[in-house]
Amino acid sequence: MTSLATDRDHAAPADLLTALRTARTADPETMPDTLRAWNLRPLNGGRNNDVYAWNGPHGEICIKLYTKTDRRRVEREWHGLTHVAPLGCAPTPLWLDPHPEQPALGMTLIPGTPILEHPNPATAIKSLAETTRAMQALPLTEPLASLQRIDSISHYITRLTKIWPAQLANAADDPHTTDMLTLLRLWQDSGDATTLSHPTTAVYSRGDANLLNWHHHGNQTYVVDFEFSGHSDTAVDAADHIEHISARIIPDRIWTNTETDLGINQTNRTRFNAAQRTIALRWLAVLWKQRYKRAVEFTTQYERVSVLFS
Repeated sequence: MTSLATDRDHAAPADLLTALRTARTADPETMPDTLRAWNLRPLNGGRNNDVYAWNGPHGEICIKLYTKTDRRRVEREWHGLTHVAPLGCAPTPLWLDPHPEQPALGMTLIPGTPILEHPNPATAIKSLAETTRAMQALPLTEPLASLQRIDSISHYITRLTKIWPAQLANAADDPHTTDMLTLLRLWQDSGDATTLSHPTTAVYSRGDANLLNWHHHGNQTYVVDFEFSGHSDTAVDAADHIEHISARIIPDRIWTNTETDLGINQTNRTRFNAAQRTIALRWLAVLWKQRYKRAVEFTTQYERVSVLFS
């Protein structure tokens, strides 16, 4: 991908990026001085990448300096942000510098506070659903139309049919293995994998349901982190919102009342239910790998999956 900018006033700041990359790799101890010299302040989030607010010539913007670039993450984020820009629900992409090792993206900052801090969770989740549906309603265009979202439902199924069974076989003596195998067999016998293999209408998907990425301001909900962007479908993405491990802090009754807002109806209910069980079990497989380090989360997720299969 070549260097991109939305207009002439927003070209990538070459000298600043050079200084950041040098401090990041060649001399990390100089990073505090580099940040002060360039009016940069670190921001939370960004997954495994570094995110900064820069007080530049056109006001404060966000600069994301990537560490992980596999699976076309940078391209996905640029095109995802560009795709939803007309909605005003996400940062506006300003420029992209496709450095071969440390690419960087400049974008506007979003206002608001984390959605998990909203005093009325039901209102916050309903707004999240409305924003999600608005993004899905946009006509799906290339290259996103040819890119399945990262962590797609087919990826989850592969984890549950190939990767996790092998891991459990290697942990036959672990006290949790019997319970995990019981749930895995229930899923295998459910036919969920077959249900989810059926073709359905594709929609745009950010590919990441983590509630930490959502902010609320006034009557508007904003969302960041688009590096998993691609296509999915309405039922799977609704289930992904509800079954993401960050969603457990929201009462189940709120999620149940939001299903219609997320696009669930009689036509896609069977697919949604299959996606719920599959995604919840996939998260159990993820937490199983850290079952002693993250024991409370693992137990909570085990109980969640047990309920879905009861």
